[in-house]
Amino acid sequence: MAALDAIFKAYDIRGTFPDQIDAELAERVGAAFAAFAGADRVLVARDMRPSGVELVHAFARGATAAGADVIDLGLTSTDELYYASGVMDAPGAMFTASHNPARYNGIKLCLAGARPVGAESGLADIKAAVAGPPPVPAASPGSSTSRDILEDYADKVRSFIDVTSLKPLKVVADTANGMGGLVVPAVFASLPVELEVLFGDLDGTFPNHPADPIQPSNLVALQRRISETGADVGLAFDGDADRCFLVDDRAEPVSGSTTTAMVAAAMLEKHPGSTILHNLICSKAVPEIVEERGGTPVVTRVGHSYIKAVMAETGAVFGGEHSGHYYFRDNYRADSGCIAALVVLEMLSKAGRPLSEIRRDFERYADSGEINTEVGDPQAVIEAVADAYSPRRHPGATQGRMDGLTVDLGDWWFNLRPSNTEPLLRLNLEAPTPSDCQARTAEVVALLKDHS
Repeated sequence: MAALDAIFKAYDIRGTFPDQIDAELAERVGAAFAAFAGADRVLVARDMRPSGVELVHAFARGATAAGADVIDLGLTSTDELYYASGVMDAPGAMFTASHNPARYNGIKLCLAGARPVGAESGLADIKAAVAGPPPVPAASPGSSTSRDILEDYADKVRSFIDVTSLKPLKVVADTANGMGGLVVPAVFASLPVELEVLFGDLDGTFPNHPADPIQPSNLVALQRRISETGADVGLAFDGDADRCFLVDDRAEPVSGSTTTAMVAAAMLEKHPGSTILHNLICSKAVPEIVEERGGTPVVTRVGHSYIKAVMAETGAVFGGEHSGHYYFRDNYRADSGCIAALVVLEMLSKAGRPLSEIRRDFERYADSGEINTEVGDPQAVIEAVADAYSPRRHPGATQGRMDGLTVDLGDWWFNLRPSNTEPLLRLNLEAPTPSDCQARTAEVVALLKDHS
């Protein structure tokens, strides 16, 4: 179980190939997942990592031995797999390690209808089955077939906007040699938009830069190309292309919170009075804007399994995360960076203003970005910080424990969450101005180091 503890995370399975994740493990996960899902067919797909072919074949062996028919979707983005799970009403397994380096691979699982599978919604049961004795093969094994659903998915993405409203914008997409290189051109193929793709070749060794767009260093090539070409907007995708970050016409990155607020406003225009979800590290501007636009904001924990569950409970039309995940009720509550990107392009086209201007309508505060600090005992440090910023010491302060520690001190606030896998604390802080944010961030980081 110790080896499995290292790779079974809160939301998925992830580790290095082949020492942590190999064909034998994939086969056992295939059998365990087929049994857990209780379905007569299972979808499987992979990103462009070289190890994916071997792992998918092994997973299919395990699932068919358990009696399930396997439909291999081939190379897809994660959001494409979620769409397939929804439209085909079948559980699915996506082999990807998202933004992690080339030596990693992993498995994201979902039940029929793209319902999430996380630590609290089945992943622990699958882990226990993998750790147990080998399963007895089914009396009648399943079969394996292949299917390509890319064009269907591209149609689905485009259905979220009025295509006729789009202006001939110039868009540069950095797909980082990830699955966006396949999916993004298919989505844009019939749109009146000039698309240029950077690093579009599928190459799971990531020869140009890591497929992690939340890191500013990985946006440099995109920013340069926007400046060179005068593009209207840049799109930066991660390895499995479910996350998308925007860069404006002045080559300035747009935060996930700002994009969440923009898409929320657009969705409320299409669905007046709807509920909108945002995770608790999103900017305060998000719930403020949702309320101003007539919607109902609901805060959630960080992570797709939590957000999708709350979306199902509340009927929310949209949900966003600061990390660049955007969830749509009418996409089986699954996240899609491509849908979010098209919604923003539609907004730009209708407004007739550049993104560098429009974003200012949705940006009200300065944020620290996510700052990771290594500590010996994360929970003990959280308690020390909670005491330091308690109402006893700071009258009027409020604290929440939905996900780590959230402290609101009126004109500034922060969230401190432990990492699921490392002895790290993740700090996100927001204040009225950049100077205030810098000073408050330094104050909290110093406190963390004093207690580390």
